Amino acid sequence: MDKKSYYAYIIILAILVTAYILGPLVAGNHENIRLIDWDLLLLWLLGFFALFFQKQAGFPQLMDQATAPLNRFGIPLIIGMCFGIADILVFEIILKHPPYKVLPPFLQPFPYSILLYTSGAVYVEILHRLLPLTIVMLLSKWLLPAKYQHWIFWIFAIFTSLWEPLEQMPSGSWGLIVYSLVSGFAFNFLQAVYFKKAGWLAALIIRLGHYLLWHILLGVYVEYFVL
Repeated sequence: MDKKSYYAYIIILAILVTAYILGPLVAGNHENIRLIDWDLLLLWLLGFFALFFQKQAGFPQLMDQATAPLNRFGIPLIIGMCFGIADILVFEIILKHPPYKVLPPFLQPFPYSILLYTSGAVYVEILHRLLPLTIVMLLSKWLLPAKYQHWIFWIFAIFTSLWEPLEQMPSGSWGLIVYSLVSGFAFNFLQAVYFKKAGWLAALIIRLGHYLLWHILLGVYVEYFVL
């Protein structure tokens, strides 16, 4: 792993530790505060080891010099924000969320929400993409002929893209269920595409773009302009 990738991942650790420390302090002044568990720090460590094998697994390093910043940051951020806009339109405008009386669990006090949802994005992206795809592609390169690598990646990209939407399938109308499954799969699949194209940081940025609108800025709006 190159130095820039190493430093970028250390910065992520600093964010996780800060969220872990400040969470209990914030909880003393607010209700429904979500806290960071210590197991996220252990997951970060597992991800740290996985980052050393990105090239061998066929993925760009975190801060790979061959990857254009636009592909690592700009386009992924826009993709994530588009999904965030879609969720706000569907759940807040079309379905008309009942009036807020308190901040619900999916919205947290600002600026703690920045730390919490950045940490949450890191958790999901290590667990759903960095670890499984790195391990699978390493094993396939060691055990299978090169001609199968392309298919192995896309098969497991599909499987990992179904993981989150199936895990979070909502109850309600068929329209809502179909929207959640289709948008969730498309969101995760695009993350897998950018993981292969621009590295794990690009996949993380897509999720952060979504969380920026759906969790953080919507939370700011509710906290300061609705309540």
